[in-house]
Amino acid sequence: MCGRYAASRRPEDLAGVFDVEKWDPAETVEPDWNVAPTKEVYVVLERPLKDTDEPRPVRQLRKLKWGLVPSWAKSPEGAARMINARAETVHEKPSFKKAFASRRCIVPADGYYEWVTGTEERELEVEGKKKRPRKQPYFVTPADGSVFAMAGLYEFWRDRTLPDDHPSAWWVTCSVVTTEAETGPLGVAPAEGPSSLADIHPRMPLMLTPDRWSSWLDPARQDVEEARGLLAPPPGGLMRAYPVSTAVSNVRNNGPELLKELEGPEEGTLF
Repeated sequence: MCGRYAASRRPEDLAGVFDVEKWDPAETVEPDWNVAPTKEVYVVLERPLKDTDEPRPVRQLRKLKWGLVPSWAKSPEGAARMINARAETVHEKPSFKKAFASRRCIVPADGYYEWVTGTEERELEVEGKKKRPRKQPYFVTPADGSVFAMAGLYEFWRDRTLPDDHPSAWWVTCSVVTTEAETGPLGVAPAEGPSSLADIHPRMPLMLTPDRWSSWLDPARQDVEEARGLLAPPPGGLMRAYPVSTAVSNVRNNGPELLKELEGPEEGTLF
């Protein structure tokens, strides 16, 4: 899954990386080293611009809220539960299938946090036989230092309690697509602890390599089976993972120190 990530890059840098044609400097999102559900985040998307006669999709950097609200929802209350969409079922789930067909986006990140969950621990927790231990968080990021391009979806929701000209009449929200975690070796593994992403958690955000960006963002590519072909996992060995402070477990903590690599897992944590 993806429940927390870091996004500290400046919008002008993201615009350069993703060949963005338009972004509004007034839509500012401050660097965030502990992005949590319902926060506002940057996404890259393609759609025609408003108030122009130009029908072609334009690649834009936009500010959206993380936690998708389906267009048919009666209220936005369930947004925090819609932060992830499973790649295996995204084409058929009512909350995501329309967005998957034509409203795909990229959620740029430095990397994401995941708390290690071993197989035996998962089984015991399901059976209710073990109190949840203090878990060791890991930061997962591209081994080459590049931007982590997470596959995403976005959706529009109209708040019918507000007039048309109200600035909050429309919500634009997003979700991160997840897939099965890689079982092969990490590009750079920690000295001790997990040697693959699957050793940390069974799910991971779907990473889009640059050769898939244009196809994924193209709103004209609406054939569902063709779009599903873009959900294939990236080549293995592109990621690294390292232990970070358990301070990241508290959403109130924020700052670049959260990304500091520890020499090993903190005392008293799993792994």
